[in-house]
Amino acid sequence: MESNIKQLITNAIQKSQADFTDEVQLSIPQLQFGDYSSNVALILAKKLKRNTMEIAIQIADSVQSNENIEKCVAIKPGFVNVWIKKNCIFEALNRPLEEKLGSSDSLAGVKIMVEYTDPNFFKEFHVGHLYSNIVGESLTRIFEVNGALVKRANYQGDVGMHVSKYLWGAQEKMKKEELTIQIISTLNTSDRAKFMGQSYALGTQTYESNEQAKKEMKEINRKVYTNDPTIHDLYENSRTWTLEYYETIYERLGTHFDYYYFERETGKIGLEFVKENLKKGIFKESEGAIVFKGEEYGLHTRVFVNSAGFPTYEAKDLGLAPTKYKDFPYDKSLIVVGSEIKEYFTVVMKALELINPELRKKTSHVFHGMVNVPEGKMSSRLGNVITANWLLDETQKKALQKMQEVTKTNVLKARVDTQKQNSTAEIVGMAAIKYALLKNGIGGNITFNFDESVSFEGNSGPYLQYTYVRCQSVLERNNLNDMVFNYSEDLIMNNEEQALMRFMYQFPENVKRAAVAQNPSIIATYLFNLAQQFNVFYQNNSILKSGGEQKQLRLFLTVITARIIKEGLYLLGIKTVQKM
Repeated sequence: MESNIKQLITNAIQKSQADFTDEVQLSIPQLQFGDYSSNVALILAKKLKRNTMEIAIQIADSVQSNENIEKCVAIKPGFVNVWIKKNCIFEALNRPLEEKLGSSDSLAGVKIMVEYTDPNFFKEFHVGHLYSNIVGESLTRIFEVNGALVKRANYQGDVGMHVSKYLWGAQEKMKKEELTIQIISTLNTSDRAKFMGQSYALGTQTYESNEQAKKEMKEINRKVYTNDPTIHDLYENSRTWTLEYYETIYERLGTHFDYYYFERETGKIGLEFVKENLKKGIFKESEGAIVFKGEEYGLHTRVFVNSAGFPTYEAKDLGLAPTKYKDFPYDKSLIVVGSEIKEYFTVVMKALELINPELRKKTSHVFHGMVNVPEGKMSSRLGNVITANWLLDETQKKALQKMQEVTKTNVLKARVDTQKQNSTAEIVGMAAIKYALLKNGIGGNITFNFDESVSFEGNSGPYLQYTYVRCQSVLERNNLNDMVFNYSEDLIMNNEEQALMRFMYQFPENVKRAAVAQNPSIIATYLFNLAQQFNVFYQNNSILKSGGEQKQLRLFLTVITARIIKEGLYLLGIKTVQKM
């Protein structure tokens, strides 16, 4: 319908200005101001030096004559606001259950690769990786529902000084604690992850304070790159342990990947690129290293090959772009990373632009902020990293406590299915985290508040899940899962019913906007407002005690609210529950 409204406004303008070819922009106003709004009259008035309201009124009068328009009015200082006829809205909402209400073909035929999570091996999977995963998975689902062919990619750091620091620390711990590779292999995944995290912290701390140890770690780094047999077994086994650990987290988060990339593979490709383009003058030699002189482009200089001849992160990232494109010839490559490395990527992307301008055009980034929690700033170096599993576990516990408060259930006294309640708490806790990290946009830092995030009131994931459960409770009492509502012109709707109906109609447009803006918070905000609209409607209108067409209308509004919440939460990577 949005494209139809744009065309109606364009046609109206062309009646007096035949050469008008600009794209009309629409926004979604507050409900009392219509379904769509355009400021095109304000733009034209300035350009044509005409009275703004005269232009707006002419447009509104023309659009009003269309059979699908209930009302179109000019509002000062010059907005054109449009209300769609109810029959059109009900037609849009009456989509079969197998069709997604938020789906569109706005990205049909577009091939997108989304790279996200990107953990470094042998470290704990911390909340920064968690944030990247949550953002990337949500964006992927949003692109998919808009018709794009999307592939998920995960780029993991399995070589570099962080690896040698881990290996040195692991060797030291194994000596001190009399551990062997075989003994560590018998540990469960969580305990192996702790061993690796502690080993990395030990190596990093020692690297900064012990010159002899630093030399030993640099030698280990060389051995990793040259596949030296003296370090091979520990390295390869640790690599396997890390991958197994990460997979348990991806399964818990409900995500998966189509492609896994590793720095030890892209580093070789990047190294060749750098050497090849050194001859072309894109890179320069400097003190035994190969650098990119960013100052020549208003940036800063970065090392792509160090003095030992090994590729740095920069060279590895340079080798990643063509590697991904070879596997999946994308139209767009989106990389989700922390904002603290924005300047780093600015330099790398400039180098890529000079080497392969077409791939650079296809590549963009979504930079997310840092996650802070009440326990303080995390640091792998100091060994007090806040892990993803710790945050997930703590939130699950608090969600269970909150559920017991809300449902007045005590698992120690009441006969309840403890396992089922814990399973539900896991889903609710996951919703609390994901929604909290997505609801306010992506760019800024976030302080995660446990109490606010697990609350069943206010702007939280559990509040949306609770609203869905409320809808399902009503529908179960009527043995309903889906229904079609047959609209008639003599249908009488009160203000709350109309407001809810018109707000539900905005769901597909918000999903499209989230894809264009690459911003899941648009959907999160919409869902929260929808839940509020429904709960006002629910509090003030009896559903089960009403009768006839009015009851059918209210049940239909409940069905569609539940469908939209479920679809919308899925786009945020969140599951619903039937009961709490």
